[in-house]
Amino acid sequence: MSTDRQQRPASTPDLRLALRTPGRHARALVLRLRMRTLLALGGLAIPATIAGRAFGFDSTLFLGSALVLLVFILVVYRHLLPLVDRHDRGAIGEEHVGGLLNSLPRADWRVVHDVSFGNGNVDHIAIGPPGVFSVETKSHPGPIKVERLHGALLRQAQAQSARLQRALDAEVEPLVVYSRAWVDRPLARRKGVRVLPARMLAGYLRSLPRDLDDEAIDRIHASLLDTIVTEHAPGSEEERDDCAGRPRVPAAARSSFSLRVRNRNTHS
Repeated sequence: MSTDRQQRPASTPDLRLALRTPGRHARALVLRLRMRTLLALGGLAIPATIAGRAFGFDSTLFLGSALVLLVFILVVYRHLLPLVDRHDRGAIGEEHVGGLLNSLPRADWRVVHDVSFGNGNVDHIAIGPPGVFSVETKSHPGPIKVERLHGALLRQAQAQSARLQRALDAEVEPLVVYSRAWVDRPLARRKGVRVLPARMLAGYLRSLPRDLDDEAIDRIHASLLDTIVTEHAPGSEEERDDCAGRPRVPAAARSSFSLRVRNRNTHS
């Protein structure tokens, strides 16, 4: 391992801009749903109370307002609460899988969580000696049968890896990881997407042969952060580079860098 890599910390100033905590997007969505539900309940309860005090609690106006409030409470109980619970379980699953990825050796692996490219969210991106991996986390309780996975899920994972491949000029293996479910064929591939339970994730990544050297890992990581900065930071390119705390990686340099990633079909 080179001296520069030993001296440079795994977490650079770039991560203050690009790195997200696992499940941040899902947690924010849960908070928004809860706040909007409370505001809507308040917006209905307060006028109903005012109508009751002003016109009497046996008035038609109050009874109509109370009926609307009761219907809304029923809708919240039947539809919104399950939705909030589902997103909350999703956030817990992403936090669990993110913790497993963060346990990989920091000297060798670069992990970025909760990355949005404007047209979709990637739960986790792992860059290490075996290559680059996009990780889609699912919190379904299972059991999971790989051959019966919904096509939309597989297309989602494929689209994420394809988006990363275009951005990084690197081969990306898509993974679907179930945070708590039993999977009947762990590590099997379905339409190019590998499926596995969370308990096997770190071991699988560690078991793969090395395809990238230290320089390649750092360059792909820098390219990923540069892509995030370019697409999401406001202002000119110079301002974005100042926000990132590092010189901009020229596009020509990124495009000229090609990866030699071996086909992992042998691990199916």
